[in-house]
Amino acid sequence: MAASTLWRGLTALAAMTAALQATAQWTHPGGDAGHSKYAPLSQVTPDNVSTLVKRWQFSTGDRESAPELSARWKFQVTPILFQERLIFCSPRNEVIALDPGTGKPSWRFDPGIDTAGYPSHKLNCRGVTPWTDPQASSGQSCKHRIYTTTLDRRLIALDADTGEPCADFGNNGELELVLEKERPTDTFTLVSPPAIARGTVLVGSAIDDGDRTDELAGTVRAFDARTGAPRWTWDPIPQSPDDPRWDSWLNGSALRTGAANAWAPISADEARGVFYVPTSSASPDYYGGKRPGLNADANSVVALAAETGERLWAFQTVRHDIWDYDVSAPPTLVTRQAGSGAQDVVVQATKMGFVFVLDRDSGEPVFGITERDVTESDVAGEWQTPSQPVPVKPPALVAETIEPFGITPFDRGACKETLDSLRYEGLFTPPSLQGTIVHPFSGGGANWGGVAFHPGRQVLVVNTSDAAEYIRLFPRDTPDPDIRSERFEQAGTPYLLDRGLIMSPFGVPCNDPPWGKLNAIDLRSGDLLWSVPFGTFEDIAPFGDLILPVGTPNLGGPLVTESGLIFIGAAMDDYLRAFDLGTGRELWKGRLPAGGQASPMSYEWQGTQYVVIGAGGHGLMSTTPGDTIVAFALADDGAEPGLVALLERPTPRRLTLLGAAVLLVIAVVIWRRRKKQY
Repeated sequence: MAASTLWRGLTALAAMTAALQATAQWTHPGGDAGHSKYAPLSQVTPDNVSTLVKRWQFSTGDRESAPELSARWKFQVTPILFQERLIFCSPRNEVIALDPGTGKPSWRFDPGIDTAGYPSHKLNCRGVTPWTDPQASSGQSCKHRIYTTTLDRRLIALDADTGEPCADFGNNGELELVLEKERPTDTFTLVSPPAIARGTVLVGSAIDDGDRTDELAGTVRAFDARTGAPRWTWDPIPQSPDDPRWDSWLNGSALRTGAANAWAPISADEARGVFYVPTSSASPDYYGGKRPGLNADANSVVALAAETGERLWAFQTVRHDIWDYDVSAPPTLVTRQAGSGAQDVVVQATKMGFVFVLDRDSGEPVFGITERDVTESDVAGEWQTPSQPVPVKPPALVAETIEPFGITPFDRGACKETLDSLRYEGLFTPPSLQGTIVHPFSGGGANWGGVAFHPGRQVLVVNTSDAAEYIRLFPRDTPDPDIRSERFEQAGTPYLLDRGLIMSPFGVPCNDPPWGKLNAIDLRSGDLLWSVPFGTFEDIAPFGDLILPVGTPNLGGPLVTESGLIFIGAAMDDYLRAFDLGTGRELWKGRLPAGGQASPMSYEWQGTQYVVIGAGGHGLMSTTPGDTIVAFALADDGAEPGLVALLERPTPRRLTLLGAAVLLVIAVVIWRRRKKQY
């Protein structure tokens, strides 16, 4: 027992030391390979953050050359600092290296993606992954490598110093993934960065899992980091009755479904030699009658041995998912300091607004779970689990209750009418022919941006979205089904599906605000420290932020710094914001040229701390499109920002208030006219 405790302590210390060394340079999109998103930097503090100014910005040129694409793409990339270069990928999968101090380009690699073969909302690349070959001699080509993936299913290795493909990897620097040819491959892409541990590169996949039952399997594929030779594969869905998970897929249904893929970033623990893989729902999303059973290891965090692919443990966050509640955030690897000592844990934020804290070696919940009874489905043929796991702590970050919201009696009444027409018995209300409220919505709770963690203060930071959507099933033979928003074919099932956000006549969520929040959690106790709204609609709506602190749905994640600052974009306006880690008070916001639906990063270069974010918008969120990397730093010598910087700061709310007043008058007139008609 003593030896085991000592080993765990030494392992935890080694992991903490490695994480601190890595994040000092921000060498991974998540800061480190465990996605802690912590920068051990203190030049920018709560006292001086108000003097941050824009130091440089770099445009990829894609917005000008392909405006029809940039209007709908997802610019979600977080750069890394590696080999004295700031390196990132574009939505068109170009890899670009910049000077960290000036933003001037150093090299650029174009993989030659045929964008005509993809809808523009598929265009995305969240980041690249570095690796240093310990066997290569100093100065040898490709000793320092960058790995990137492409929409057309390639894994590419580049020399970090030159951007040239590594000739000794795969076929002149690239591998094309081999897929199941007996199943359709048109919905399979790669958007998240690979993970690397013990010389093994691991690649997940993005699969449209709502179109049909027989989607491609969500297989994760491992390759030798030096040569590209295949090492192993792991299937989240069992492929043989000999697999111990087979009985959780009743009636052999494992062979008739697909997906359960890892589209979110995968985390790596080099010291343990373990990958932590987040998986999605099995196909299709909203009807599980063709895949009865608990569906293990879909919707799970799965620990895999890096060198062999052995499944070490798995924790399922949602059993038999019929709500599209993928595990969409990267598992965050941190060390919890509690009364019993240091404990390495996996922190998993979820779309439901839950945060599961799991022991990193066993997968056991640190704070325990309770079982939540699930209301019965009234859909013929559906299979249902009787309960779902809910963490005892931390508390849910999204409330289950829904009250109709409106700016005026007119739109509030319209929202109430819509909400009352739909089925809702709280979280995990099953899909129905009547129409069901899903709350939080499938893009809500915590999404791919995940959490950030301050190791000294033991504080987790997570941003959440709180909006409601409807889902409605239609029998497949329904003539002219009333599809009002997004149609899912769900081929191979008896039902079509309509899905969309529940919005007011004025284009805001019908459920009561706040619709976006920033939350802080004490990892030692599991208690919520504070929760504040963040974000406004001022860049996409005439009434701005409604005068009230309503917050907005958001995509992208936070970062925390040693000095006690939180930086985050993510909201539906064109700002990067800084918050006080201790109180949640907003301290600063800097204007961006486009939506900041990416996670920021921070690094120190030649004595200056920079805060950098990708500003390119998100086509499905209607934020301002763009193609820019923006870097902020303190004004030189502590001087106050110049005139240009001051002009870029947020203006007073006069125009917002005026717009809201005009809108209110219009709404009252419309309401009075409607009233006279009845």
